[in-house]
Amino acid sequence: MAKELWTETEILEFFQIEEGFLRRLEEEEIVCPFREEGLSKRVFPVEEVEKLRVAKILVEEMDVNLSGVEVILQMRRTIIEMRRQFDSILEDLARQMGEALKRKMPPG
Repeated sequence: MAKELWTETEILEFFQIEEGFLRRLEEEEIVCPFREEGLSKRVFPVEEVEKLRVAKILVEEMDVNLSGVEVILQMRRTIIEMRRQFDSILEDLARQMGEALKRKMPPG
C-alpha cells in the first residue's frame, strides 16, 4: 500500500466494509484513527489499515470473533518483532564472521 494516510471513506470503499464493522474495530481498539493537524477528518495510518485488512480476513473468511482478532494481531506483532530481532542478530553475526575471516587471511 503506497498511501500513507487513509480517510474513513477511502477505507470503507476500498475494503468494501460496513461503517458498523469499522466502528466495532475502533471500539475494541483494534484500529485507532487520529486527526491530523489541519485536517477535519479522521485518518488511518498505513499500519492501522494493515491491521484492518487482517481483521477483515479473520472475521469474514475464518469466522474469528473480535477478541480472537485482537489476540491474533498481538501474536502477529510479537512474531514480527522477534523476526526483526533475529534478522539483526544474523546481520551482526555475519559482520563479526566477516571481520574474523579478514583478520585470519594472509595479506595478498
